[in-house]
Amino acid sequence: MTDNDSKVEKKQISILGCGWLGFPLAQRLLSQHSTWEINGSTTSMLKMNGFVQKGISAYMLPMNPDFVTKEGLDTFFDVDTLLISLPPRLTKNEPGFYVKQIESVIAEINQSRIRDIIFISSTGIYPELNRIVVEDDVKTPEESESPEMVVAENLLIALRPDRNVSILRLGGLLGYNRIPGKYVQGKKDMTTGSIPVNYIHRDDAAGIIATILETGISNETFNVVAPVHTTRREVYETSCAQFGWEAPTFAEANEQPEFKVISGEKLDKHYCYAFKFPDPLQFYYSLEDHGA
Repeated sequence: MTDNDSKVEKKQISILGCGWLGFPLAQRLLSQHSTWEINGSTTSMLKMNGFVQKGISAYMLPMNPDFVTKEGLDTFFDVDTLLISLPPRLTKNEPGFYVKQIESVIAEINQSRIRDIIFISSTGIYPELNRIVVEDDVKTPEESESPEMVVAENLLIALRPDRNVSILRLGGLLGYNRIPGKYVQGKKDMTTGSIPVNYIHRDDAAGIIATILETGISNETFNVVAPVHTTRREVYETSCAQFGWEAPTFAEANEQPEFKVISGEKLDKHYCYAFKFPDPLQFYYSLEDHGA
């Protein structure tokens, strides 16, 4: 074993927002790297025991928008690598709330030894440009459908070059109990059936993040989407049929609905990753979430 191998195996990672994506990711990392140490934060006391049972060091760190408690903060941020997976909930909180949360996180980063950061963002920042869109299409809040997300991205990007910061813009995160047909079953005369989807299965999102952690974090922004962009209609009908739900019906739109096709080409060029579920029509779903 080389010194470099030994150093990698002892990596310490904190997942801020160890929820529907972060918790199975943590389990994946621990199963692949037995000596890695994983911290996970939650806002739910009920989840704490589940973390401990899976070998994850559990931290109760509510943010409103700053950290409500300082207990455990020093230890949580005393790591090599930080994954930030905070759902923005932009429609539920007052404007600026999410940015203040990220500013609170950055304040802790600046007092820590963290050198590698992954920030989970969203392809929801892209407007409907009626074409293939790439990472450079949105760099400023003014260009975005979700200005606060871009402000948050840019605050973290400003930590470069002292720290390595990767921004991952995830497509619609599905799989297991997040089933697209569940949300539209029985709906009538939908007019968005022809729109191409930009989805990513949770297993692939976790796999890509694990690959980045293992290979090395790049100071880049990446789209993270399944390479096949089938239509919403096909996805809805297929997932409804799988569970015996009433499929939605579709009407012809008076005009072609606006759309975007998110390109994952940049990620493909930087990292070697084989998708488990490249086609949203073949995503794995289950009524129970066995991975979280």
